[in-house]
Amino acid sequence: MPQGQKNKFFKKHSLKVGDRITDAAGLTLRETLFPLFLVTILYFLWGFAYGLLDTLNKHFQNTLGITRTRSSGLQAAYFGAYPLASLGYANWVLRNYGYRATFILGLTLYGIGALIMWPAGLKRSFGGFCGATFIIGSGLGTLETAANPYMAVTGPPRYAELRINLAQAVQAVGTVVGPVLGSYVFFKETGDSVNSLKTVQWVYLAIAIFVFSLAVVFYFAAIPEVTDADMAQQAEITHVGEQEGERSFSTQYRVFHAAFAQFCYVGAQVAIAGYFINYVTETRGDTSSALGAKFLAIAQGCFAVGRFSGSILMRFVKPRIVFLVYLSAVIAFSSASITQRGNVGLAMLNMTLFFESVCFPTIVALGIRGIGRHTKRGAGLIVGGVVGGACVPPILARVADARNSTAFAMIIPVIFFIIAWTYAVMVNFVPSYRDPADKVGESDLGLAVRADDGGSVEKDGSLDKEKGSTSEKETV
Repeated sequence: MPQGQKNKFFKKHSLKVGDRITDAAGLTLRETLFPLFLVTILYFLWGFAYGLLDTLNKHFQNTLGITRTRSSGLQAAYFGAYPLASLGYANWVLRNYGYRATFILGLTLYGIGALIMWPAGLKRSFGGFCGATFIIGSGLGTLETAANPYMAVTGPPRYAELRINLAQAVQAVGTVVGPVLGSYVFFKETGDSVNSLKTVQWVYLAIAIFVFSLAVVFYFAAIPEVTDADMAQQAEITHVGEQEGERSFSTQYRVFHAAFAQFCYVGAQVAIAGYFINYVTETRGDTSSALGAKFLAIAQGCFAVGRFSGSILMRFVKPRIVFLVYLSAVIAFSSASITQRGNVGLAMLNMTLFFESVCFPTIVALGIRGIGRHTKRGAGLIVGGVVGGACVPPILARVADARNSTAFAMIIPVIFFIIAWTYAVMVNFVPSYRDPADKVGESDLGLAVRADDGGSVEKDGSLDKEKGSTSEKETV
């Protein structure tokens, strides 16, 4: 490979970017393919970790002899680390150093947590597993603090929701792989015996080696940095400007509403996924935990399909409309799962996960639209809403233990879904929410290119053909 081509992807650089205009927020799709590909790998990593967590939750109840309420400690440890990262150290690194440094920090924490899984398995310590899960959650919370806004702001703003939903679709594939690995590798031959924990140790060791290697790749990779100055410029170009982007952060009420909606939505989503296996083993006859994990993998497959199809739909329908329709369907199907049993109840939860698919990434993308120089701080706050995943599952577990019915306890996530639904309604029907999002979404920034000789540009599908020039540039 020629040296010039090699330097296009890897080069020496400083981790501290500063607050300068880099024009990365206006890059075309072709110019962002390589860095967005690298960041998309991160989405698979935390999807895998999350899917595996749901499987371990039920098996730890049997292997270590703990209650449903105590097993929710895994979710509490995992998602409880998120606000510490997104509102604390990760957001500080993001704002003071940039995206690359934040990615490296997150991968390093993830690797350390994966290594700690080894002694936790040797000691058969649930507290040790929770501690390792907390560090893994810290790493993934750090990655998510940077990755979600990076996907949303790097490249043409019109396709922000499409980019982040496609990346989250890859994350959803990871959530499918996690339960499948749990069913066919961890607990297939050894069932719920303690010997199965040895396999868990080796898998996490492999994960640690991989993420440490990926951290090295991110250090040398030539990825564009998007600064606060870039986002302030974008807000001005898209005519949001003084109206929204230049107001103080404390007055950005749309961001706070989005963060609260994220708290409620993620809490409900995690509660359903975490106790999905409990639900099917209780409501469907002759269903073992291993079979329940396979049903969970199918449900996560529905989730992944929903993300891919929702991303395609957003190419033709405004993302805020898709978001409202999908979240409304989530409420309908999760409500039905409370009273239904057997295969019907299982189908209701499958449909719930299908329509959950676009909600989380779309809340992030819509929530940070048009807030200019506050984008990184706002993204950290919205991602911090993931702490709902630590708060809602214990409530569901407590109700399930009290009534001895996981199905009845599904009323808890339904309540939180309805609260999150208020943001979907506001961003579709209230002008102060809707207009800033639409102004950024309708911008041509990053879509058009101009010929070097000053020729005009004519868009033709995914090609911008330049009149008066013999060359062509590919954009979106």
